[in-house]
Amino acid sequence: MKCPHCLVEFHDEPKDMVIGTDADGDWGLVVHMCPSCNRLVVEMSKGQIIPTGMSQSYFHPGDSWLVRPKCPSRNPLSSDVPQDIAADYKEACLVLPDSPKASAALSRRCLQHLLHTAATVKPGNLADEIQQVIDSRTLPTHLGESLDAIRNIGNFAAHPLKSTHLGEIVDVEQGEAEWNLDVLESLFDFYFVQPAILRKKRDALNKKLADLGKPPMK
Repeated sequence: MKCPHCLVEFHDEPKDMVIGTDADGDWGLVVHMCPSCNRLVVEMSKGQIIPTGMSQSYFHPGDSWLVRPKCPSRNPLSSDVPQDIAADYKEACLVLPDSPKASAALSRRCLQHLLHTAATVKPGNLADEIQQVIDSRTLPTHLGESLDAIRNIGNFAAHPLKSTHLGEIVDVEQGEAEWNLDVLESLFDFYFVQPAILRKKRDALNKKLADLGKPPMK
């Protein structure tokens, strides 16, 4: 499994622990220990408590969901992402386990801010701004298609508030909130991270050229 704390793959023998039985069924915990970050990964599970005799029993897990951490970690943001944009993204990540609706609202607001800042679109509703960026053909094809999918997965045509009232908490489609975050990460890399890497390489090369008494790159 991939550790939801540090995102490193590991294999272990999880411990299954009985919690008890209530009106909804048998409950237990599935506990892993990540050898990379030394953190516990705990899943709540609805399964089956199986007696083994002598007042002993073991738990056979069924459907499970994370309780520690509440959701898998995402890759840390580069410091090259502007703080005001990063703030909405980080909050969207934090609230995702408790409210995908709130997460999606924050990520849509973050996306619009990014498009205004980095893509310099003409302000309007989010659907039109996404179209402006796609029409500009400044994005790689795969990234343009991923950005367009935000409208399609979110079904903006049926839910116009998602495009015009970004702070509204409205119903989300399955996987919509997670997809928004994935696309934001890709856009961060395109608009902020990769240009910063190239600038640093260019500056380093210009320094070497200057040391040799040669003119800088144009």
